[in-house]
Amino acid sequence: MAPAFIRPFAAADLPAAARLLAQRHRRHRRTSPLLSPRYEDEATTLAEVSNAWETEGASGCVALDGDEVVGYLLGAPKTSTVWGPNIWVEAAGMATRDPETMRDLYGTAATRWYDEGKTAHYALIPSDDVALIDAWFRLGFGAQHAHAVMTPPTEPPVVPGGLAVRRAGRRDLDALAELDLALPAHQGLSPVFSAGPVGTLEEARQEWEEDIDSDYYASFVAERNGQVIGAAVGCPLEKSSTHQGLSRPEHSAILGFAAVFPDARGSGAGQALGRAVGRWAADEGFETLVTDWRVTNLLSSRTWPKLGYRQTFLRVHRHLGY
Repeated sequence: MAPAFIRPFAAADLPAAARLLAQRHRRHRRTSPLLSPRYEDEATTLAEVSNAWETEGASGCVALDGDEVVGYLLGAPKTSTVWGPNIWVEAAGMATRDPETMRDLYGTAATRWYDEGKTAHYALIPSDDVALIDAWFRLGFGAQHAHAVMTPPTEPPVVPGGLAVRRAGRRDLDALAELDLALPAHQGLSPVFSAGPVGTLEEARQEWEEDIDSDYYASFVAERNGQVIGAAVGCPLEKSSTHQGLSRPEHSAILGFAAVFPDARGSGAGQALGRAVGRWAADEGFETLVTDWRVTNLLSSRTWPKLGYRQTFLRVHRHLGY
C-alpha cells in the first residue's frame, strides 16, 4: 500500500534515511557478504546520506506513514556532458521498506527533475533486491551497468593453448594505445551503443607512457604468435573513482581495464587476462576484487561472471520524453 504522504526531503530527514539505508545494507550483505560491513552502522550511513544530500544540485523526497519516514529518494546531477542532462541516484540515494513506495517517491522527485530539464535519469540499485529492481523497471527504466565483486583466486591462472600472458612493458606501448581505443570503439557498436568519446592514439599512448612504470598499476598483455592481442590492468580500488560508498568493499583491487583486438575475440584471451589480474590481486594481499561492465556488452557480461564475479549493484537508466 502506498504511504499516506510524500513530501520534499529536508535535512531533518537525514537520521531516518540513514536508518533505512543501514537496514537495506544489512539485507544486502546476506547475499553479498563481500561488501563492507561498515555500512550496517547508522553513523556510517548517516555520513553517506548527508554527502548525497549536500551534493550540489541534490533534491528528492521522503515517504511518510503517519509521522514515520518509511522511504526516501535523493538524486543529483553530474557535470559530464557524456551522460546528457542528468540526475544520478547513487548507492546511498534510496531506501524504502516497501519497494512499491519507490514508484511514488520517483513520481514526485522526477517532477522537479523534469521541470529543471534533467531528462536522463540513472539509479544504482542492490542487485539482490528483485522487488526493488522490478519497481524501477515498472517506472520505465532498463538495466545498463553492473557492479560485481569476487574473492581473488589463489590458483595459478589458466592460459589457453597458443596464448601467453605476461606483465606489460614499454615495448608494448604501441599495442596498448591501440587497445585503449579498441574498447570504446567496441562499446559504441550494437547492442551497447555507448556515446562515450574515443580519444586519439597519441593521447592513449601518452597516458600509457605515464602509467606503465607506476607501482600502482599491474598491466598485463596476452600474446598469440608473439603478437600482443589484448591487455588488462588491475590497481588498488582507492585509485579508482568508481565503486564508491556502499558499493566499495574493504581491502579491494579493481579490474579496471580489459580489451582484446576484434580478430582475437573468442580466443580465451580476455578470460586469461582477467585471471592474471585476479592472481595479482591475491598475491598482493587484496581481500576482494571488483569490476563493472555494461550489461549490453555481450562479451564482458558473459566473461566476467565466468571468472567468479557476482553482481552487487545494477545501474538502471531512463531517458525521458521519448
